Amino acid sequence: MSAQKYQFERRYVGPIEAVIMDWAGTTVDFGSMAPIRAFQRLFADEGVPISEEEARGPMGTEKREHIRQLCAHPRIQEAWKVHKGALPSKADIDRMYDDFVPLQIDAIAQTADLIPGLLDALDWMRVNDIRIGANTGYAASMIEGLLARAAEQGYSPDSNVCATEVPKGRPYPYMSMKNAMDLGVQHLCACVKIDDTLTGIEEGLNAGMWTIGVAISGNEVGMSLEDWGALNEEAQQQHRAKAYQRMSGAGAHYVIDSIADVVPCLEEIAARLAVGEKP
Repeated sequence: MSAQKYQFERRYVGPIEAVIMDWAGTTVDFGSMAPIRAFQRLFADEGVPISEEEARGPMGTEKREHIRQLCAHPRIQEAWKVHKGALPSKADIDRMYDDFVPLQIDAIAQTADLIPGLLDALDWMRVNDIRIGANTGYAASMIEGLLARAAEQGYSPDSNVCATEVPKGRPYPYMSMKNAMDLGVQHLCACVKIDDTLTGIEEGLNAGMWTIGVAISGNEVGMSLEDWGALNEEAQQQHRAKAYQRMSGAGAHYVIDSIADVVPCLEEIAARLAVGEKP
């Protein structure tokens, strides 16, 4: 009888090491309103108004790339050509980015409230010795005020990474990987990426992490807390079903309404890791 050959798989069975969270729409700024206000004002100042739906299309990407993608949108391109006599150029994009930075800083300052439930989730993470990271499509120059305002409310992540600090932003995994390095993480499979954008979920998946999609408080629904609360139950459920479907379709391991609902998911991920499951 011929000798049998076996292959053994190495399995991690330890705890969650780190949770890495997006900013706008995930931990602050319910509805992710700050970027939208800034993008709409930017294009309106150019004489080419854009809708909120158009502005939200590339959400999660680095902001210069966001502007580039908006300028490549067929309707926006056509409107730009009608208004200005030519298609938007690289020089236009560079100039608009420079104009965008102060608009974004101003908008962030007006929408920096923590999303309800975040502090309770942070307490659970700290009790369970989980390191806390944050990353964002914002440039470092945009978020000094946001970091200070969040700290005043009780949120100071152990690591923060901006898209301008890595070679490429989302959906590339580099921001989450830099968070992991900053936090001293040994196992990427023991990290959880939480994000309200599809490209942020893709970032986490590309980094080999567990992912949790935030459906209601962020970009997918795109409503302020007040506007969301004003909807009747049927309307809320319609928005919820669509957002959950898109997040699940993007590959999120779990989908929740907001960060207030994250602890049961983290508990389940911890249990799955303990028996050797991987993302």
